[in-house]
Amino acid sequence: MDFCQDKCINKDKVEKTVKNLPTQDEIQQIADIFKALSDPSRLKIVLALLHREHCVCDIAIICNQSDSAISHQLRILRALQIVKNRREGKVIYYSLDDDHVISLINMSLDHVRH
Repeated sequence: MDFCQDKCINKDKVEKTVKNLPTQDEIQQIADIFKALSDPSRLKIVLALLHREHCVCDIAIICNQSDSAISHQLRILRALQIVKNRREGKVIYYSLDDDHVISLINMSLDHVRH
């Protein structure tokens, strides 16, 4: 294998880049978000919630999956703060957690449609 070991051609640039890198914990959190969104089932749920909130039953119909399967995926998405929920009587409605998630999904859609 041929790679640089002790030499650094642009030391200042390398130091600035290293200084500006996120922490290892932040990198892991970002990777976890992308890992969650790389699953087609979870991504379809997120896309279904892009413009409006839905309950589990409605998401199950939209995604052509069981309520149980959707609930499992929503637990993962909630843990990563990609979706949030609110209760209205006995029904729990899910929506995207914040504008950052919406922007991420919209930018991804723009990218693939470009």
